[in-house]
This record gives sequence, C-alpha cells and structure tokens, in this order.
Amino acid sequence: MTDQKHPVLLIVEDDEGLQRQLKWAYEGYEVVLAGNRESAIEALRLHEPAVVTLDLGLPPDPDGTTEGFETLTQILKLKPDTKVIVASGHGARESMLKAIGLGAYDFYRKPVDIDELGLIVARAFHVADIEAENRRLEETNGGQVLGSIISSAPEMMKVAKTIERVASADVSVMLLGASGTGKELLARAVHEKSGRKGEFIAINCAAIPETLLEAELFGYERGAFTGAVKSNVGKIEMAEGGTLFLDEVGDIPLPLQVKLLRFLQERVIERIGGRQPINVDTRIVCATHQDLEAMIAEGRFREDLYYRLAEIVVKIPSLAERPGDSVLLARHFVNRFGKDLNTKIQSLSADAIAAIDAYPWPGNVRELENRIKRAVIMADGKSVTAEDLDLPGTSNPEEESLALNLRAAREVADRRAIRQALSRTDNNISGAAKLLGISRPTLYDLLKQYQLQA
Repeated sequence: MTDQKHPVLLIVEDDEGLQRQLKWAYEGYEVVLAGNRESAIEALRLHEPAVVTLDLGLPPDPDGTTEGFETLTQILKLKPDTKVIVASGHGARESMLKAIGLGAYDFYRKPVDIDELGLIVARAFHVADIEAENRRLEETNGGQVLGSIISSAPEMMKVAKTIERVASADVSVMLLGASGTGKELLARAVHEKSGRKGEFIAINCAAIPETLLEAELFGYERGAFTGAVKSNVGKIEMAEGGTLFLDEVGDIPLPLQVKLLRFLQERVIERIGGRQPINVDTRIVCATHQDLEAMIAEGRFREDLYYRLAEIVVKIPSLAERPGDSVLLARHFVNRFGKDLNTKIQSLSADAIAAIDAYPWPGNVRELENRIKRAVIMADGKSVTAEDLDLPGTSNPEEESLALNLRAAREVADRRAIRQALSRTDNNISGAAKLLGISRPTLYDLLKQYQLQA
C-alpha cells in the first residue's frame, strides 16, 4: 500500500480536461492519473490503489470498449480486491452487464456528475476498508473458520467468506474439489448458515447402484416394484425445508438427470409408482471432483442441469495449496484421537511436524486424518513421530507466486514462512524465530507489520 496520508485513487481517463476536473474535485484523495492501459497498469503496480475509476474508451480504441475491458481484466488479475468503478457512455446497458460480469465494483454512465461519482468512490473506499479489516482479522484466526472447518490459510478463508455470503440466498451451490478436501463439511456449513429449519440430508451418488439411486432420491409407493411392500419417502422429501447434499453428482445417470432437472425447475416430485405430484421445498447443494464441463462436451452430463446446480460454484483448494494447515490439522487430529482412543499420545514430535509439513498430501485432509489415526494407534511413546507416520520421503516444492510487485512478493513469502514456522513450533515465538533464523524482536516486528498473531 501507499505511504501517502490520503488513500490513493487511480483515475484512468484519456480526456485531459476531465482528468484535471476530477483531480481537482477529489482533493481528499491522493489522485493518480493514467491515460491508457500501459500507464494504468504501471500506476497500479507502483501505488496499489484500493479504488480505480476506469473509462472504457481508451486509446488506441477511444470510440470503443475493447481496450477498456482489457484494462479492467488486467487490473483484477493483478490485484483482485481492487474496487474498479467503470464509467462509459458506449452501449451503456451492454457495457454495464459485461463490466459487472468481469468483476467491476460498480458502473457509472457518462457524462460524469462529479458529486454523484464522488459518492460512489467514497462508498468503494469504505467497502475496501471493511474488507481489509476482515482480511486482517482472518489472518489472526488460526482455528475454526466455519463450522467444523479448521484452517489458517487465506485460501480457505476466502472459501469460508463465500459460503457465508451465499448460505442465506436461495440458490443451488456446487462445491468443486478433489476427494478428501472437506466438501461435505462445507455443505453442512451452507445448511447451518442458511437458517433453514429442515434437516441436512446427504447422499453419495457414486456409492449407490443406478437401479436404486432413483428410489433413494425420489422414494416409491407400495407395489411400485418387486419388494416394495410399503411406501418409502426419498431423500428429497426427507430434506423438506432443509438441505439435500448430492455428493459426486457427476455419477448420476442421464435418465435420472432429467427427473432431477424437473424437480429443480418446478420444485415438484413424483415417487416411483406414484401419480400424485408432491411439492417439496428442498435446497440442493452438490459436489464433485469430476470435470462436469468436459462431461457435458462428451454428452455424459446435461448442460441445463449443470446450470441449475451451479448457480454458485465454490472451488475448494487442496491441502497442498493451504500452507501451514497440514500441521494445524494434524495437531487437532492427535488431540481428538488421543482422547477418543484413550491413548497416551498428546503431541507430535519435531521430526513428525517437519515430515507432515513437507509431504504434499495427495489424498488431502482425509489422508491426513487416516495417517494420524493410524499413527496414534501404533505409536509407543507420548508423541507421534515421523516413523509412526511412515510417510514417503518427498518434499513439497515451493509454488511460484505471481505477485503484484517485488514488495508484495516478499510479503507473500514472509507471511507463508511465518505461518509455517508458528505452525511447526505450536505458536512458540522463540522456537519460530529460531526456525526462521531471526531474533525474537525481529519476529515480533514482522508479526506487527503483517498484522499476524501467534
């Protein structure tokens, strides 16, 4: 961020007269001016403004919007939390829809009204300040972030924030992530945060044979087929007023996809062998590790069903993409299994922590949980050792980090190293400082600088 006293406002506008007018009008901000995409990106890298006003008609396309939209895309790619206010008179409605779809904060139709645009800018700065404070608070929270989800990684903080935002909205949610990343826990969190009074019902579509899946979902009437000696309520009805979680939704056969689509469109079902339509108020949350878009292209999944299920899509990072979380979760599992299994195990040894932190965990949290449970059972002493874990001796290479500039790149690296050091040493400042090769006062300074908390 800038060292200036006033917050930085970047104005991207090729009209020099309007540039001067806006700079004079917004004297409460540190105004930075740019007249084209190249200078706008240069200013973004140098000043890292929280708010940008962007004219879509930039050279070499001043009468169009191509250059402006390309600038918007680059700004949000480099600094996704920037509040970009797009101003344009070119095809206002179409431009507005496209700009908001690309991630713009707001849209303003030209000609410019200084006072009205000023209110939008002030509101954007206010929202940016709130989000910055939320990020600071999230960095200091090293435990439960949502329901039963335990994490200290910003990647999971972002997922948790998304879940909290969409939970109360009456929309279908699709969770995408590899096996073992905690999709069902997040689905439960959606239900718990939604305020719905009905039950949370989960069904694994891949674990039930195709011939039985329809009966499990929609229920059946007595005599509908051989063995149907009584009527049976399906999972959709059981979740009336609540949430139905469809795990591995990509395994639903095509004929059943048609029936599920009808339910999502009309909120009405018919049991197998029944003729009476039943109105059902059930919210659907689904999950899969498969590439549904590829399955659509291959004709194995209905496109119209996909868009009904994927009104909101949440991508869940793997454990390898969550620095520090493997050790944090490992400590949690050691405490839990130590109590559940009534063993003497109370902690992780130093070599176990190093091994856990270095291992890439291809099976994600589920693999980590199983390894810790096995190690707690097999360990002889009071601590789980690396030998008890029996992990392959591979290291987890540092991922390349695309940062906005050199200062931001260093901050990313410092935060990552500090989180991992604190995680390895169980939040012991002296131990973390020693591991990082710095003094305790230096570590305290870094914690204060990056607003982290042990």
